Amino acid sequence: MVPPPTTPGFGVYVHVPFCTRRCDYCAFATWSDRHHLMSSYVSACADEVGRYKQSGALPPVTSVFFGGGTPSLLPGDDLAKILAAIPRAAAAEVTVECNPETVSERLLDSYARAGVTRLSFGVQSMMPHVLVSLGRDHDREAVTRAVALAGEAGYGDAYSVDLILGAAGETVGDWQSTLEAVLRLRPQPAHVSAYSLTVEPGTPLSRDPTRAPDPDDQADKYLLADRILADAGLQWYELSNWARPGAESRHNRLYWSQGPYVGIGCAAHSHAVLPGGDSRRWWNVRTPDRYIGLIQKGDSPEAASESLTPAQRALEGLQLSLRTSTGVPASALPTADEDPVLEGLLTYTDHRAVLTPAGRLLANEVALRLRA
Repeated sequence: MVPPPTTPGFGVYVHVPFCTRRCDYCAFATWSDRHHLMSSYVSACADEVGRYKQSGALPPVTSVFFGGGTPSLLPGDDLAKILAAIPRAAAAEVTVECNPETVSERLLDSYARAGVTRLSFGVQSMMPHVLVSLGRDHDREAVTRAVALAGEAGYGDAYSVDLILGAAGETVGDWQSTLEAVLRLRPQPAHVSAYSLTVEPGTPLSRDPTRAPDPDDQADKYLLADRILADAGLQWYELSNWARPGAESRHNRLYWSQGPYVGIGCAAHSHAVLPGGDSRRWWNVRTPDRYIGLIQKGDSPEAASESLTPAQRALEGLQLSLRTSTGVPASALPTADEDPVLEGLLTYTDHRAVLTPAGRLLANEVALRLRA
């Protein structure tokens, strides 16, 4: 079992909304026709960071995560400008999501000089026909090249590979080949994320029912991934994440432990724990055009917010913890004798209930039975 972090820390998420194309399954706040806004957007992000610092709401942070979109489309010096504005604690984790085809020696050199400590490659698959099905621009060779360049830039195995299982045309054999190819990368990744393909409303995928993923197929592939990654020394520590001991994403663990974080950029979300146990979440306007305009005018980019009572926050904390290898207090769930549906879905260690592999496939069903 992976021990929980001793303190939640404080994080910053920076949303980079630029892509070369929108993947068929993507419903994120990303645009392929706004690259002319990059310079203004970078300045606006740095200005928003400055506002938080000036208000005293941004202490030295323990983790920074550049997500998107495709953060690696930004010139390295522009990303470095945003990062330089963020106060960081000693040994802070700084992660940048990268599409393999955008990676270059020059880009990674600029990241290393700026203080980026970790890379996250959006690989999704190593099979050409599956990449086509997902609408991705890279191929297997681009992944191999990006990883090799990362090694030369000094990152070693300090990178993650993101995969998607269940695309149309992907067989179980294809999925196994992807996992094996990822584990043959050199340096080998210290972290792998494997997400089930989901159909989001309004996406091209949602308009083509012939491409909808099959839940039974996805379940088989998930269990296969769990076995193969465990055999390679990567331990499961969250529903969709496996890592070597010590290589878990500190930034994502902050989310799962309900820690405080600030979101920078359009559509970015923030979270603060308030005195008395309440918490508040808020998020910025969705489009980069509007975000830039509000920042330039000196206005707040906040679009909306919500508050959680201590009771709501306690239940949400259990729901998040259930997804992880630390589990929840055994008292937070009925026993299998009390609720036979839970038979085989949980293991019990040190008075904590942890999902079994079968339980992970039914995590939402188990979560419905949580009691704060």
